[in-house]
Amino acid sequence: MDTSTLPSLFVSHGSPMLALEPGLAGAFMQQLGPAIDAAFGRPRAIVVASAHSLTREPALMAAARHDTVHDFGGFPDALYRLRYDAAGAPELAPRIAQLVHDAGLPLHVVPDGGLDHGIWVPLRFMYPGVDVPVLPLAFPPNWSPRQLFELGRALVPLRTDGVLVIGSGSITHNLRLVFSRTAHERTARAGGPEMPESAAFREWFAQRSAAGDSEALFDYRKQAPHAATMHPTDEHLLPWYVAAGAGHEGPMQRLHDSVTNGCLGMDAYAFGSQAARLQSELEAAATA
Repeated sequence: MDTSTLPSLFVSHGSPMLALEPGLAGAFMQQLGPAIDAAFGRPRAIVVASAHSLTREPALMAAARHDTVHDFGGFPDALYRLRYDAAGAPELAPRIAQLVHDAGLPLHVVPDGGLDHGIWVPLRFMYPGVDVPVLPLAFPPNWSPRQLFELGRALVPLRTDGVLVIGSGSITHNLRLVFSRTAHERTARAGGPEMPESAAFREWFAQRSAAGDSEALFDYRKQAPHAATMHPTDEHLLPWYVAAGAGHEGPMQRLHDSVTNGCLGMDAYAFGSQAARLQSELEAAATA
């Protein structure tokens, strides 16, 4: 495969507070955009499947412009003042629709716009210049991991055309565990040890990914330790499968490994034949 082919990515966006408190995951994302540019060139556009853009059937948001959506409540005022208003890429929508339809899957192209925090928070770190057009890809939360993997597979040709495919969710996501505690307890946990259940789930996922065990990963609800605790609902893990499908021909490589609040996993993955190249670029930048 041509070395200009982009990998696909999964990033954990965690809490919206990531935008104000970058921590290890935010620092990684700040390195990720430049590493992609150095290894493959600046993407022509970015297609993002976010855990916060959900529809009954897949839908591509093909507006010419996307405003920042503050789709959360109860956070500091400073968070609502942040903006990431990005250009869209409506000219790419017909090609994407054709790819998905050719795979025998539905896709609605809609003129709507807007970037939920699962999109704008990571991109604000990766491409702070807001100079890469974005196409949000909404997906059905009741589709199985296997179905969403197939949706991602339909997008494979985009990667050779300079389009970066990203799934944005969280490798573990149980906000009840985070917010059921007092503010003091949350502050203490933020820098404290990880819950054993979270560590076990993340390690199982990383091991099965490294082994290329797609069947186990599709069946994570039954096979992964503490799956129901770490994901009471599926939607924050499902974007992983879209990204994995878009890079199905290569390894599933964990690029980043961290956790906040003791239970909110912030892992990132790359998929496809060029995943190792991106990993090498990140490692070289870290030691430069």
